[in-house]
Amino acid sequence: MELESKIQLQVSNGGTNFFKTCFNVLNTLTGIGILSMPYAVYQGGWFSILVLIIFGVISCYTALLLEKCMNLNPKIKSYADIGEVAFGYKGRAVIGIFIYLEAFLICVELLILEADNLEKLFPNMRFTVFGLRIGGKSGFVFLTALAILPTTWLRNLGALAYISVGGVLTSVILIVCVMWVGEVDGVGFHERGHVIHWTGLSTSMSIFAFCFSAHSLMPTICTSMRDRKQFSKVVLVCFVISTIIYGTIAVLGYMMFGDNLKSQITLNLPKNTISTKIAIYSTVINPFTKYAIEISPITIAIEEKWNVCMSRSISIIVRTTIVASSVLVALYIPFFAYIMAFIGAFLSVAISLLFPCVCYLKMNKVHNKFELEMMIIMGILIIATLIGIQGTYISVGQIVNQMKH
Repeated sequence: MELESKIQLQVSNGGTNFFKTCFNVLNTLTGIGILSMPYAVYQGGWFSILVLIIFGVISCYTALLLEKCMNLNPKIKSYADIGEVAFGYKGRAVIGIFIYLEAFLICVELLILEADNLEKLFPNMRFTVFGLRIGGKSGFVFLTALAILPTTWLRNLGALAYISVGGVLTSVILIVCVMWVGEVDGVGFHERGHVIHWTGLSTSMSIFAFCFSAHSLMPTICTSMRDRKQFSKVVLVCFVISTIIYGTIAVLGYMMFGDNLKSQITLNLPKNTISTKIAIYSTVINPFTKYAIEISPITIAIEEKWNVCMSRSISIIVRTTIVASSVLVALYIPFFAYIMAFIGAFLSVAISLLFPCVCYLKMNKVHNKFELEMMIIMGILIIATLIGIQGTYISVGQIVNQMKH
């Protein structure tokens, strides 16, 4: 998921048309979560495919609720604005904290993603720094951070924003490569899997919540359009396409590897095949274009809060500190799927399901008008709360257990 700055960077003059807006939304929806989609289905069994579709429908509906909130107040330009109109400064602050925390943890995920896949490409690598031997995965985290660090110092991220639209293409390449491995490279699609895994279903739902959480961007994307009346069509089209993409990679991966699936589908692909290398290289390139854009809302908020944006040197120190902190978290908690599940359960559920419903109820006073809509929204609130509490509890437990080993 990329944040508001991405669209603001891409759209500096005029507005975007229908197709460009669709591309922006798809690029946001089909992010790094696609790599863990087969793992999510393995966790929940084939039944989780139905859950995936339900999540897509609910997330699409809550995105449309955000549009309705914007239509109620023409001054609203961002997600934080919705929070402020609904609940004052505290509403803006709470939504801002959730968005910034989600962005930071996604940056951590990008480092872990890079290290996992580079280790797959270059196994048994060891690094020596000042006489200290560092393992391959930890070394790749450091190398990735060093390579990415200069991009975070840039004030104008326009070039990176345009490069990052390759995210959609990367998703397509990944699906093609997985299909090629199954059909041509001899892996086959023979795994039958299980109908349902009750114990893992919560993890599946948390990952689905992560994958469909593009809501922090929705108000900004809507504002960027030339014709805002087409935004609802954009949302419908993009959520349908992204659900098809996620469902396709999930079914292919589960049929190929079954209960042997790892946190990222690229880690299951056979070594030394051209299709595997293409899949991993396309995956490895992605974080270099996404990291700086993901972290920019955090750095901008800090710099504006303490009025340090005018000092170039202090700005570099602030951005370097944030990168260093994400490295520490990636080294200390290098568990890609479990962190994704935590982000999904604790942050994405709130951002994509709870906050849109609560803000809409507060702004529209819907309980006095539309009984059916009220029932739908209350149902979403109850389901989202249960998923959030259970998913957070389970994902934190999984992280703690992994850290003990």
